[in-house]
Amino acid sequence: MKINLGISVLFFTLIVSCSSTQQLTLNYTPTNTHLKYLHSYTIPHNYTFEETIVGGLSSIDYDEKNNQYYMVCDDRSSLNPARFYKAKIAINQNKIDTVIFTKRSYLKDEMGKTYPSSKENPFKTPDPESMRYNPINNLLVWSSEGERTIRGKDSILINPTVFYVNRNGSWKDSLQMPANLYMSLQEKGPRQNGVLEGMSYINNYQQLMVNVEEPLQEDGPRADLEPNGAMIRFYTFDSKSKQCVKQFAYELAPVAHIPNPVNEFKINSVPEFLWIGNNQLLVLERSYSTGRIPCSIKIFLADYTNATDVTDFASLKAPAQYQPMKKTLLMNLDQLGIYTDNIEGISFGPILPNGNRSILLVSDNNFSPIQKSQITLLELTKQSTISNQ
Repeated sequence: MKINLGISVLFFTLIVSCSSTQQLTLNYTPTNTHLKYLHSYTIPHNYTFEETIVGGLSSIDYDEKNNQYYMVCDDRSSLNPARFYKAKIAINQNKIDTVIFTKRSYLKDEMGKTYPSSKENPFKTPDPESMRYNPINNLLVWSSEGERTIRGKDSILINPTVFYVNRNGSWKDSLQMPANLYMSLQEKGPRQNGVLEGMSYINNYQQLMVNVEEPLQEDGPRADLEPNGAMIRFYTFDSKSKQCVKQFAYELAPVAHIPNPVNEFKINSVPEFLWIGNNQLLVLERSYSTGRIPCSIKIFLADYTNATDVTDFASLKAPAQYQPMKKTLLMNLDQLGIYTDNIEGISFGPILPNGNRSILLVSDNNFSPIQKSQITLLELTKQSTISNQ
């Protein structure tokens, strides 16, 4: 299906719950939670909207009151200035009927300027990865992954950052990052391109939780083909003080497939997650191995109720000393027989006609002609039994 920009009014044959500033929650348990695949929709490659190329979509978030979505683009001001989009997504008969982009907004710095590309100023170039909307203060929050390029006197260190902006992208505030998220010339702290990827408000917007995509260097190894105790951290920030108040450990599953050639690049990491209430998260794990175009996507239900606060742990290499989040596998998209690209975003969607809540995923095509900007529709239900990791 194509995107029809001529449509000004959308008619949705679905039930939308009453608008509220209360955060959406679903109090499910691992014994009755089930995800069902419904449909995938592909945005045309190099589709242009308001003088920008739509691609690199790294997050999706649902504004229920206005029945619209926010999607951040991870273009580092290379093709167009760093930006995000508003969109309407029509769902009919459990399928995505149309995706209509309604507004493009550039992200602005403290001086009210758009961000430069790495060729213009590599020390000010952002790396947008996640974005969430808070209807209480009417602000968006977005994460920039930072930069760690080590090349002697020309090294570039940019700490990861979380910014607050208004709905037009103008800068309002930022979070204070804990010390273990500072980039370093030494072999400690975040790995290059493995930092702040996921983000979700929790506890009715009173706190914001973010995660590092891969383990900090002092926390242990990256995920491998066999279980190796690869631990990442989830950070909880207080919305008022903007300070980090807790940290939790989460163990990554192994890389899904052997790369070809065998010694080439492989990864498993957490690009995004979604709080669903009751100390529970839907966590995306994305695995990629050289030699395969599709990514392997798993969705876990993670519970941090009994997880140890590891704020004071300098390293996570001794797992006997703490309790990570409990995790249960909900869905392995490899088993669905569908093509899955570089899925990096997860969000609630509207309530479906049968009363169940929809979940939407979005993929980052890296602006590549051999990849796809996909929006995937899932249904979250209370039924069936699911397996452990």
